[in-house]
Amino acid sequence: MKTWLIEATHVAVSVIDAIAVLIVLIGTANAFVAMLRVMRSPMAGHERRLIWIGYARWLVAGLTFQLAADIIESTVVESWDAVGRLGAIAAIRTFLNYFLERDIAEVRERDAARAEAASIQP
Repeated sequence: MKTWLIEATHVAVSVIDAIAVLIVLIGTANAFVAMLRVMRSPMAGHERRLIWIGYARWLVAGLTFQLAADIIESTVVESWDAVGRLGAIAAIRTFLNYFLERDIAEVRERDAARAEAASIQP
């Protein structure tokens, strides 16, 4: 029974890793197309930043799936290499989430300041 569980785990890890790659590819394509539009039209820096924040969200989603695959993989693999890989991905995801949330907060603050300034002007 343990052999069956190990094989099922390897299949699940492969499927989840494929999903992670697909998410990153879709996010990259979306960001690429959006940046092509930005380069052809005069957009404000704020709108460019929103494109990169959207891209970061896709990357975080992909890393989240990779983390899930590594957690599953770590249950059947008893090597320090697998544990180190899991730790590295968790650290990268944590840093990306931190900076993404910081960027989102900055954009919200700027939007609020612009909305307030626009409501004050007659």
